[in-house]
Amino acid sequence: MGEEGVKPPGFFATIFGATSNIPREQPIRDSLTAIEGRSQRIARMREITEHLRPEVEEMIEAMLGRTWFLSKPTAERMRKWRHKMLEKAVASAGYSYPAYAHLRLAGVLDDLVATARRNWPDCSDDQCATLRNVLWAEFCARKLDRLTGGKGKIVASPSILFFRRHDVRFRIRRLRFLARRLAEDVEPSGVVERAATDAMRNAIYASLARYFELETSEYLGGEVGEAAKSALTKPDEFIDLLQTRFALEQVDAETDQLLLDAMMALPEEARRSLLFGYLGYILYDLATLPLLQGEGLDEFDPIKVDRISPEDARSIRDGGAAATLKGIEFNNFGAFFSRAYRENDYLWGRLHGLDRLVDIVISSLPASATIDAAKILALKKRAFTAILDQEQHRLGRVQPLIAELRLEIEQIGVAV
Repeated sequence: MGEEGVKPPGFFATIFGATSNIPREQPIRDSLTAIEGRSQRIARMREITEHLRPEVEEMIEAMLGRTWFLSKPTAERMRKWRHKMLEKAVASAGYSYPAYAHLRLAGVLDDLVATARRNWPDCSDDQCATLRNVLWAEFCARKLDRLTGGKGKIVASPSILFFRRHDVRFRIRRLRFLARRLAEDVEPSGVVERAATDAMRNAIYASLARYFELETSEYLGGEVGEAAKSALTKPDEFIDLLQTRFALEQVDAETDQLLLDAMMALPEEARRSLLFGYLGYILYDLATLPLLQGEGLDEFDPIKVDRISPEDARSIRDGGAAATLKGIEFNNFGAFFSRAYRENDYLWGRLHGLDRLVDIVISSLPASATIDAAKILALKKRAFTAILDQEQHRLGRVQPLIAELRLEIEQIGVAV
């Protein structure tokens, strides 16, 4: 620029120059492969929980009696049952417990570092790495890493007490598991009133919000921020202060009461299913936490990858992009030269997007929920027509196309 004899590129030179440098591939294959692997692990995890369910319920019944859920449970009984189930789970896990406990310890350690960083914004990456090492040394000083004793005997008491006071993430996993149990077992049964399931769902998510709040800077206050800055030299004080601020055993008691109040409005079988899931979750966690190896520990749903593309939106017209779009001409620059082409592709873009979004929403329904195909087509037809009505007076260059599309939409679902 500014040099004599140098002219700005012309219109066609710009287009041809751009086409020669546009990448032909997007580097998403690795990401899709990673997502597929993670989803497969989650799918296996869900299979494991389903296979474990009869054993978990038998263990609870053997421990508490087959009719324990018929009487009115109290929050204090819930607390005792939770603790008793944990002891039973550790005993049944045997030598697999140390691996599970170490994984939970690593999770708590990561959460402590994350909490310190949120409350100490100026903390550098090097300081965070050092803090993690210092906190782990404090764990070792408290013998939390010593999970086996003489003759291979499992030593679980220190870790159990520590988790009871510090492991917020376990509580969150348990409540999300309970939410899935409600959505997949109780709601589809059709025997529970909507008001009762809504109250149960509200209790679960209110409890989740309470645990999430514990980790926020606003809740923890400035004192924790000061302790985080001193944690490099005084990790014990930082850990103990968080224990006091979390007050997890008190929050657990409040959660037990909140969930129990909502459960008591449910029929016996629904209440039984949720109580079994809540009290027995430790057994599921023992089996599934190591499977994901610290990745996506809060998730039980595989990630679905959907594409919004003319090639997949075929409710109105088959043939994909070749049968609907004009801009694909002239090496995908056709719409640069024609307003009619741009209007054509804009209109088809809205129709294709609507088509795929309806399919994606429908695909997210649980397996127990089904919608008649005719109802889905009727919904799409109404939505397609609404789009045409909205664009009728805006798109002056494609009026023949709009008229043609109205006829095609009328024929959707009509047997030939």
